Amino acid sequence: MASPSRLAHYVLRTNQLTKMVTWYCILLDARINFRNDVICFITYDDEHHRVAFVATETYAEKPSWVQVGFYHAAFAFDTLSDLLKNYRRLKALDVLPYRCVNHGPTVSLYYRDPDRNDVEMQVDAFPNAEAASAFMRSEHFARNPIGLPIDPEDFISKLEAGIPESNLLRRADL
Repeated sequence: MASPSRLAHYVLRTNQLTKMVTWYCILLDARINFRNDVICFITYDDEHHRVAFVATETYAEKPSWVQVGFYHAAFAFDTLSDLLKNYRRLKALDVLPYRCVNHGPTVSLYYRDPDRNDVEMQVDAFPNAEAASAFMRSEHFARNPIGLPIDPEDFISKLEAGIPESNLLRRADL
């Protein structure tokens, strides 16, 4: 059996179509490719849609407690500087991460959409997937697979002071 070549998109059901579309277009700096009263497709790259929203009926609201199911989607940036520029852009629009972590394989900022779905914005901390996978198989990662909290403002200050991205991408406990 052949594996898929890529993840194409994901779809969210919502009772707040306009609010969700607006929030994701801000978060991803995305554009609408199609929208009507009950469905919308947005993209930020050459794919015809990366996220879609469906509002074809009134759905039961998500419970306020943690439950089994889809946890989050992650969107990757090419560099730490790009991730932090996006953080600053979003912060100026009052879109703030609720959690910021250096996992080891990635540096990640987590956001929560208007329907309380989580979205991760990340940058890879290793130069390639093989190096990240090797780290994930290490005893060090096994001892702390979640990672350490980070402060994006501190990272920005350090980058502005000339500290290389590679130093900041390395988890502080390594």
